[in-house]
Amino acid sequence: MNETADRVLGGCRIAVLLATAAIQIGLSLSRLDDTPDRIAFAVLAGVLVVAAWWVLRWKPVPWPVALSGTVVVLAASTVAVWTLPPDRLLGDEDWASGLAGWHLLVLLLDRPAVAMSALVLQMTLTFVRQIGAAPTDRGEIGGMVIVGLSVLTFQAATLALIRVVNRRAGEAAEASAERDRQAHRKALAEEREADQRSRFAGQLGATLPLLAGLADRTLDPRDDAVRQRCALAATQLRRLFAENDDVPDPLLHEVSACVDLAERRGLTVTLAVSGESAPVPTAVRRELTGPLMTALVAARTQARVSVLRTGDEIRVAAITDGEPGVTVNGSGAVDVEWHALGERSWMEAKWRSRPN
Repeated sequence: MNETADRVLGGCRIAVLLATAAIQIGLSLSRLDDTPDRIAFAVLAGVLVVAAWWVLRWKPVPWPVALSGTVVVLAASTVAVWTLPPDRLLGDEDWASGLAGWHLLVLLLDRPAVAMSALVLQMTLTFVRQIGAAPTDRGEIGGMVIVGLSVLTFQAATLALIRVVNRRAGEAAEASAERDRQAHRKALAEEREADQRSRFAGQLGATLPLLAGLADRTLDPRDDAVRQRCALAATQLRRLFAENDDVPDPLLHEVSACVDLAERRGLTVTLAVSGESAPVPTAVRRELTGPLMTALVAARTQARVSVLRTGDEIRVAAITDGEPGVTVNGSGAVDVEWHALGERSWMEAKWRSRPN
């Protein structure tokens, strides 16, 4: 149950507690007759004080306390009822029959089914006393049943109303929480969209000088360096498009996009993946795939790419038959290593989700 519903139910508990205390002191104290009545009254008052220890702190009465308190309330009510003459039951002198039900509500408000059963049992004990004590005519029995059912119905309606109010409060709180979640998701989506537009604009700004150079022939497309720049720009755009896709494994999807474009350029690329998919922040994925793009663009004929995920560490590595002219290093979050292996080059980008 959410916090709002808890607060509403806690307020209802306090209201029932205060109403019960007012009824016991204001309406029942003056009706006490003999010693058993006073003892039963004191016992009910003691139960109310014990329950107040939790209720006034906005907490439900613990189940063991509520169960034992229910037994005590039923016993005290039975003593008070059975000391009255049958013809006085449910009359002005019968203070216990109605009061005991309110004590049961205080104890069992959080357990509506048990509370209803206890209310019915308490009123049944009164009926048994009336019917079993002495012969009565049908009119007396009918009148007693009407009065008893009126008391029981009012208390049951109070219980039902509190539960409805509590449920509505919970539904309202859940609806409010859902609106907050939707607003949060919308804000995140707008933030991602703005970031994506910014990155597209930045990438386009970096690509325009290259396109302009090719258009005005200041750059020669037959030059290896120019071809590498074109391949890198295309790979960066392809990876940027892949970043915006909704896929279960974004990192592998973006690595595959880089590999796919390298294969379209005629490279023979093998991709090996080890380990289960793990969440990786977008910025970290960019830094993991940045060196990979540089390595693939520099490759002449073949490359071997691997994605290794073990525990809290993720590695993206590539062995190619070309040496990149400019190596791309990572930030403090991603460590990047470049090594020459004869006529080959080896690159590894490493990220730990929980740095030492």
